[in-house]
Amino acid sequence: IDWGGVLTTNLFASFRAFATRSGIDPQSLMTRFRTDPSARELLVELETGAIDESAFEHGFAAILKIEPDGLIDGLFADVHPDEEMVQAVRLARRAGVRTALVSNSWGVHRYPLDMFEELFDGVVISGEEGVRKPAMRMYELGIERAGAPARSCVFVDDLPFNLTPAQELGMAAIHHTSAQTTIPELERLLGIPLR
Repeated sequence: IDWGGVLTTNLFASFRAFATRSGIDPQSLMTRFRTDPSARELLVELETGAIDESAFEHGFAAILKIEPDGLIDGLFADVHPDEEMVQAVRLARRAGVRTALVSNSWGVHRYPLDMFEELFDGVVISGEEGVRKPAMRMYELGIERAGAPARSCVFVDDLPFNLTPAQELGMAAIHHTSAQTTIPELERLLGIPLR
């Protein structure tokens, strides 16, 4: 399962709120990583750990024409754990389901690491691995660290293009849009109550 946007509140809503607070057109901010090769390269380098947060903040702030200090914290200011989804993972693991986090990171210190021992059998964070989703290696590491064969795995992500490699490996895949739709689908696939 992914972290940001699945086990947390919506990342893009937080990014839009940051843009509004900073006097940036929210739509312009949201499309930067798709339309600006320099912004895209900065994101890939950050998510794979090739650059640190400060280098990303200085580079991306120059593109946005804003101050760099605290840029990532500002972008993530309104991101919080989604308690329903976190509880679903907790209940699945208590019921004996092997769990693994597979997450693209914006630096590695924003994760609530104190929760991970309770929630996950394995953790795969892109900045620690030097590779990011949708690279197949991320999913292979997730399978390995969960300790379960791919055909018995379910992968949950909020970005549809991140689901394709999981499916190619034989996993079931859920496109997460809300706890209200994801949890019933997980219950159906896993055959256990998660609420």
